Amino acid sequence: MPRVTALAIQTNQLTKRFGAFTAVDRLDLSVEQGTVVSLLGPNGAGKTTTVRMLATLLRPDAGRARVGGHDVVTESEQVRRLISLTGQFAALDKNLTARENLVLMARLRGRSRSAARKIADELIERFDAGAFADRLVKSLSGGERRRIDLAAGLIDRPYVLVLDEPTTGLDPRSRQVVWATMRELVTDGVTLLLTTQYLEEADALADRVVLIDRGTEVASGTPAQLKTQVGQQRVDVVAADGEAFERLTGALDGSFDITPLPEHRMVSVAAPDEVADLARVADTVEEAGIAVDEIALRRPTLDDAFLALTGHAPQTEEAQEQEVAA
Repeated sequence: MPRVTALAIQTNQLTKRFGAFTAVDRLDLSVEQGTVVSLLGPNGAGKTTTVRMLATLLRPDAGRARVGGHDVVTESEQVRRLISLTGQFAALDKNLTARENLVLMARLRGRSRSAARKIADELIERFDAGAFADRLVKSLSGGERRRIDLAAGLIDRPYVLVLDEPTTGLDPRSRQVVWATMRELVTDGVTLLLTTQYLEEADALADRVVLIDRGTEVASGTPAQLKTQVGQQRVDVVAADGEAFERLTGALDGSFDITPLPEHRMVSVAAPDEVADLARVADTVEEAGIAVDEIALRRPTLDDAFLALTGHAPQTEEAQEQEVAA
């Protein structure tokens, strides 16, 4: 294996254009070894183009990128030995079983027949795929195919594992299986670069999140740091009907910092003291005898952070990322 550095991934002013369209715009990125960094953004944000450049599948138009200290352009062969990329679409032979696919890929990587079968068995167990391991891939559900595709990326233990939207389309159970495997890999020292549109996924897995929008970095930090940029937690009170909403607004106004949201019959109240403010709001509502459907303390989420920093929600962007074949 080629020499590696403590900084698993580093980019400087990384740029990729497709004609007049700039898919990645002077992106600076650093990923420390043994950590999880999530590139978070909508379709068209530049996530997939970034990972394809890191995997040596696309050549940057400007800037530089290094994986394990190796340049992705001038040392592409060394980079390929260090990195494993699982893209958005399963790269499996549909006319083989899931197990046969894993054995075949292990054999192509130089394993003996017995070693390949052992690796396949271990990966099937790790991804909880025993129930469908001996069925043809073309008969599997999308989630089952995805799990086998992810397993294939771990036949060799990578230095850097790049997962491009790995759980898109998976059912909740499959998603939890994949998340658990990711956590195990990081515990074992694998560096993980994850692209996702799911705020929940980034929040659950990432040590650091990089918000990307229209090809450029908007903000970065731990999930908690990004949430604090949005502001404090709030108490949301949903009135039972329009009349109750008017009474609710009047009862809370003056005593609290409120934001009325009439389209939702909701009043959002700033709650710097969290539970104490929740209790004060609940007492006020009860004393006034106002009918409400819900009172809840809501802390800032990554959804809030993305909306505040970009001006739009992360999953409503409809522009599709423009790419070329490697």
